[in-house]
Amino acid sequence: MSAGLRLGPLLRYVDWERGDRATVWVEADRPCTAEVRCADGAGGRARTFQIAGHHYALVQVTGLTPGTTTAYEVFLDDHPVWPPTEPGRRYPASTISAPRPGARELSVTFGSCRWAAPPPGGKDPVGPDALDTLATRLASDPDAVRPDVLLLLGDQVYADETSKPTQRWLAARRDLREEPGVQVADYEEYTHLYYESWLDPGVRWLLSTVPTCMIFDDHDVIDDWNTSASWLADMRDTGWWRERILSGLMSYWVHQHLGNLSIDELDADPLYAAVRDAPDGTEPLRRFAAEADADPARARWSYRRDFGSTRLVMIDTRAGRVLDEQNRSMHDKEEERWLAEQLTAGRDGCDHLLVGASLPWLLAPMMHDAETWNAALCRGERGARWARLAERVRRGADLEHWAAFPHSFERLTRLLTEAGTGPDAPATICVMSGDVHHAYVAEPEWPEAADPRSSRILQLTCSPVHNRIPGPLRVAFRLSWSRAGRRIGLALRRHARTGPPLVEWRRTGGPWFGNQLMTLSLRGRSARLRLEHAAARGRDRKDAELRAVHERSLADDSA
Repeated sequence: MSAGLRLGPLLRYVDWERGDRATVWVEADRPCTAEVRCADGAGGRARTFQIAGHHYALVQVTGLTPGTTTAYEVFLDDHPVWPPTEPGRRYPASTISAPRPGARELSVTFGSCRWAAPPPGGKDPVGPDALDTLATRLASDPDAVRPDVLLLLGDQVYADETSKPTQRWLAARRDLREEPGVQVADYEEYTHLYYESWLDPGVRWLLSTVPTCMIFDDHDVIDDWNTSASWLADMRDTGWWRERILSGLMSYWVHQHLGNLSIDELDADPLYAAVRDAPDGTEPLRRFAAEADADPARARWSYRRDFGSTRLVMIDTRAGRVLDEQNRSMHDKEEERWLAEQLTAGRDGCDHLLVGASLPWLLAPMMHDAETWNAALCRGERGARWARLAERVRRGADLEHWAAFPHSFERLTRLLTEAGTGPDAPATICVMSGDVHHAYVAEPEWPEAADPRSSRILQLTCSPVHNRIPGPLRVAFRLSWSRAGRRIGLALRRHARTGPPLVEWRRTGGPWFGNQLMTLSLRGRSARLRLEHAAARGRDRKDAELRAVHERSLADDSA
């Protein structure tokens, strides 16, 4: 029997510098040689590597013609497995669009927090899936403008909030009365989450034809991941956490991280070489995950991608945290140096700088002040009793964004200001985030006489792609932006004996609620932003469409 396609294909990296290379990720059901054959003669082959009984390949496609789009097929041991051949399939051929080197146009669609779609025919408890709705629009309209890249900014899977079908599957393999209960426990259970999420027909086709850049957030492992040192100590005292974190990092490396890397980075990666060269790559990968868990400095999950005249710096805001209460930081010193270099060096010809971070840099002011207040109390500003109470509040209210790491907030603010200053500064610097289950646009404000910037700096937050937010939280988010919320924040700062933030900011759009995606359209030094909601339509409310609810210019060619 010939090999079958278990998951994928996913079109991941497309080379914007040369315009003739790409990578396609697949999972097969047995060892085999995976091959991508393009209609224009381009292609590539790769032997699968094995992790925990699963077989993966990341095929390097070469020979693409810059500035063209070509359809492709996937073969396993010379047997065609993609596209599917079932009758009535409504999705067109998967394609690879090879950019022309030096291109100054880019369309970026982004969002975060996608809970797995319900079974076909079932009622969707959280409303239409924005990613699935985007797939339907692109598949049904050949003239629709496709994103050049899709940024998935965290919570691609929910290891701690599983669906009812997944819970039934888990119950068939272990006793759910034992921890971690209905949460995933090991690598095999993680793979089931990816099947549930990425085998949805529309999303599967979309990921096969639009390149993706991804980064994890907490639910990819567990809610509140690395909130504090005491949280981590509590987790390490359980009997199930070690297997959970190792499996989470291993599955992320396989399913998401590998595809983020360029072909040159893959060729130079010793772990990738060790995994491919071993008859079974499980142990080398597991050893790497254990080292990364014990010492976050051993792994770098952040990365940089250049898309013509646009630079993307994707930041890990979860795995690399320094959790000592007296020295809390999003990153260690080496990661901070790397981030500074990526944001500020080599800016010649950079029209736009995109900073991907699952957690927003600029929160609603009351939320920011609450997190700064909490961080001060947790490090003992008001004594041990307040510190113990503040830790409980931190965990219960998820007070763990950039504001909860005051040094890192100020460091990032200064880096963005530096990157946006001078004659070679980009027209826009956009911090693109998710996590908070609503969308908004915020912009920093300096006193006019002291404003050093040449760039327009914005916080663009878009979440969720497919999830929900309780009504009381909607009220709290609206309050957080109000004058009353600012007064509450001021009172919290006074109690914590902290000063005002390094910079003030204002909301210039939102908040918007619902399943949604944002798109940045960049052309030269101009930039436009569009926010779209997934809305049910038709009498039976089973179909959905993306409806624009906000559109604006962020910069024009004279910027």
